Amino acid sequence: MSRPSDHHETPPPPKGEGITQPSLGIVGYLRFFWRQLTSMRTALVLLLLLALAAIPGSLVPQRSSDPNGVTTYYQDHPDLAPVLDDLQLFDVFGSVWFSAIYLLLFVSLIGCVVPRTLHHLKALRTPPPKTPARLSRLEAYRSSSVEGADAASAMESARTLLRKAGYRVRMFERAGELSVSAERGYLRETGNLVFHTALIGVLVSVGIGGGFAYNGQKVVVEGGPFVNVLNDYDTFSPGRFFDEGALPPYRLIVDDFDATYETENVNAFGFASGFRADVTVHEEGREAYEAQVRVNDPLNIMGLDTYLTGNGYAPHLTVTDADGNIAFTGAVPFLPQDANLTSLGIVKVPDALPEQIGMRGFFYPTAAELESGALTSTFPDLLNPVLTLNVYTGDLGIDDGTPRSVYSLNIEEMTEIVGGDSGVDAIRLQPGESYDLPGGRGTVTFDSMAEVSPDGESVLRFASLDVHYDPSAGWVLLFVVLVIAGLITGLFVPRRRVWVKAVEESGGIRLEYAGLARGDDPGLDRAVGDLAERHAQSLRVRLD
Repeated sequence: MSRPSDHHETPPPPKGEGITQPSLGIVGYLRFFWRQLTSMRTALVLLLLLALAAIPGSLVPQRSSDPNGVTTYYQDHPDLAPVLDDLQLFDVFGSVWFSAIYLLLFVSLIGCVVPRTLHHLKALRTPPPKTPARLSRLEAYRSSSVEGADAASAMESARTLLRKAGYRVRMFERAGELSVSAERGYLRETGNLVFHTALIGVLVSVGIGGGFAYNGQKVVVEGGPFVNVLNDYDTFSPGRFFDEGALPPYRLIVDDFDATYETENVNAFGFASGFRADVTVHEEGREAYEAQVRVNDPLNIMGLDTYLTGNGYAPHLTVTDADGNIAFTGAVPFLPQDANLTSLGIVKVPDALPEQIGMRGFFYPTAAELESGALTSTFPDLLNPVLTLNVYTGDLGIDDGTPRSVYSLNIEEMTEIVGGDSGVDAIRLQPGESYDLPGGRGTVTFDSMAEVSPDGESVLRFASLDVHYDPSAGWVLLFVVLVIAGLITGLFVPRRRVWVKAVEESGGIRLEYAGLARGDDPGLDRAVGDLAERHAQSLRVRLD
């Protein structure tokens, strides 16, 4: 086919000369990165990354909530634990990488919400748009003819119906045609903004509240006290803005600990059916009162929530040295190792003479012997309590001031004299029995506490308490409720525009109805049909 006579051929550009784009420069690149960061897509990606980054916090123990678990993890995985610690996986929510995602999400959300809020406020003040000239081209359309009606009364009726349905309305007159323009659904964008603003509120509340929050753990044996001072906690995790003077003055005593176990249901035999710690609380300026702490039912004391997070047995031991002097006496918490409360414990006797004594032992609430000769516990309650101990003498390594965990024993400078490779069988005691250490080094007695125990048991129990303070909890709850409300509103409120037009005809008027949705709105066509039907009914009532 030949080209037209007026065709002009554009010559190709010289070789080596292509399209030259202007240089962005530093300001241009900063503007580009800012727009990328503050886009809704980036905010959603960061929110997903934050959720993924929180997963390790539930897979490995955290120092802030389970410091004993971190110690146990180091013992069970001595090669892997240091690597995880270098990656800050034992302190996920305070790590550099989690904080970076957190702050980027915070900035991204603010950059998204502020412009959208300003645009939304402007849109709320903007009246509905003019009626399109050809409504039949819109996705939802209806038309009908009404004899004996006039356009003015029909449009007034349509405006009344639309206002009752929650639409903003505006009347138009053009070339002899009357029409009503209506729109609704701005609540959808309001819900979206509430959702994103509430997310910012959650981030701010968690960030600021976490700075003033603190939590501490304390193992308290039956009959033992706990005083709410920093030195009495076993472990304590303060926020950045914590002040020791903010600890409210009170003390509590664990009077009794009660645990019940399933014995009738064979499929759940031995499972715990309830835990309860009975305590007496002494608050400043108030008479002492009795209370209970249960699992998932914390006790609030002067604004602090006290949770029952664990329990176990605390055998009461008395150790005498070679001179017959009592070198140690007291209840020693043994940490449970399985569901039947086979428990591991460490006893340190630094004042024994002529050498310090250390013991590592297992406690079996209901002892039974396996075919191999080893002991195990077959039930978590005290049916046949047995305590076994391996004994070491030497230097405990605590005299130089180096902090040592009470749940671990450093035997590098010690010699095993009972159990293990010592050639002497491990100590095996029941409540009330004693054992003479080899070489006249003294005695070990497993004291029966039946006479002093609140429930008459021969072995005392301990309760592991977690004292928690978080001033942001109420604010976080409020913002979470707003997040859910905003999300539901944004998902289920449709954004749509509706027009009704009246065209004068001989003997009556022709009515046109049309709708247009912003986004997916499967109910739009039905809504336009319902409007046309209700409008026709109201006009017939007027005419009759």
